[in-house]
Amino acid sequence: MAKVTIKDAMTDPALFGDQFGSDSFTAWRALLAGFYGLDLSDDDAAIWKEVTGRDYAAGMLFAELWLAIGRRGGKSQVAALLAIFEALFNDHRDKLSPGEVATVMVIAADRKQARAVMRYISGLVNENPMLRRMVVRDNSEGIEFNNRAVIEITTASHRSVRGYTLAAVIADEIAFWHQDGANPDKEIIAALRPALATLDGKLIALSSPYAKRGALWDAHKRHFASDHPRILVAQAPSRVMNPTLPQEVVDQALADDREAAQAEYMAQFRSDIAAFLDLDLLHECKRPKPLELPVCRGVSYHGFVDPAGGGQDEFTLSIAHMETDCTVIDMVRGLKGSPAQIVAEYAPILKGYGIGTVYGDRYAGRWPRDEFEKHGIKYLTSDYDRSALYLEFLAALNSGRVELPPDDKLLRQFAGLERRTSRGGRDSIDHAPGAHDDRANAVAGVVTHCKRRTFATVETGHVIGLF
Repeated sequence: MAKVTIKDAMTDPALFGDQFGSDSFTAWRALLAGFYGLDLSDDDAAIWKEVTGRDYAAGMLFAELWLAIGRRGGKSQVAALLAIFEALFNDHRDKLSPGEVATVMVIAADRKQARAVMRYISGLVNENPMLRRMVVRDNSEGIEFNNRAVIEITTASHRSVRGYTLAAVIADEIAFWHQDGANPDKEIIAALRPALATLDGKLIALSSPYAKRGALWDAHKRHFASDHPRILVAQAPSRVMNPTLPQEVVDQALADDREAAQAEYMAQFRSDIAAFLDLDLLHECKRPKPLELPVCRGVSYHGFVDPAGGGQDEFTLSIAHMETDCTVIDMVRGLKGSPAQIVAEYAPILKGYGIGTVYGDRYAGRWPRDEFEKHGIKYLTSDYDRSALYLEFLAALNSGRVELPPDDKLLRQFAGLERRTSRGGRDSIDHAPGAHDDRANAVAGVVTHCKRRTFATVETGHVIGLF
């Protein structure tokens, strides 16, 4: 089995020829054969040149493969194939210590997506009698084989990937890895590379492109069409890798939203999305400690809440005060659960800081106002939308007029914000798909309204239309 090549695995009817041997996988076979250093035909070499931008030289042993491939291009099926190939057709037992296993780790943005890839893997293994006999354990989290190899799925977290001896890593849809509003792909890749070193394992990252940031964009920018001896980057539209995808599907997507479709089907990184804030700037405005500041007599405090109705979003509260012209964030809290119970918990905190009026957005109509009023707190809706709050926050941050708490989740959420430019040229700021900005929104809100009240008081001697 150790001598089986990736091309053999994709074309042999006794292995996966029925799934990957058809004309629809021609481009994939050429790309993967080149990645593993096999000889290419003239036709395959032409495909290789098209998708990698580089001339082919047989025998190159790449360590990393970065794939920017359009939607419906066959990425999930190929991810499953590569996981099986690395687990079963590369024998690592002579390099393993007693009790150690060679792990092929499949990492996805979330558990649901990881399990979808796991279903592909399980299906390919269990439909093949020869491979099925090698299975020792098979469940929704992974498959263990009798050659001391394991395929495991996990989600995108730099903490969850440590402590393994890795034969390979399949980083699925890496452009969409988000954690509390941040994109942790670079941290995770940095944590994985040492674990791959022992077995000289492969790092294979594949995704539809997204914004011009993150590990996939960095790899593309630095190594696409380059002659790097260990890192290979490929980029291809959906129909190049999967010609069975109907052209009318792509045409309709382009007609509906050209920028999105250019990324999703044409594999182009989006030019209408950019990072909103720089993490280094956020760290410059962060105090070292404490996480929360105690109440001080004679200080006027202000509060802002970002309500949530349960689920994965946090119901957040931020409290701040002004010191000269700097807004100091005294505390940020986020809770999940019953909204009514959270309001009941936040109300005495607000009162403890002497706050009788809190701002928030127009979430859920009258409900937040009515619920806070039950506890003696007046709730006013902000006349700023989300984007306006973030723009006001950015102005204060750039001028050094904000002191942030050492809240890592808050900083990651701010760093994960995106500025999007519409067809009409209007900018909007929001979190990335699948991410969150609950704490960031509460802090931006309290900075904006704290500043408004202070300016109104200084300029006129009284507050105009705020409280």
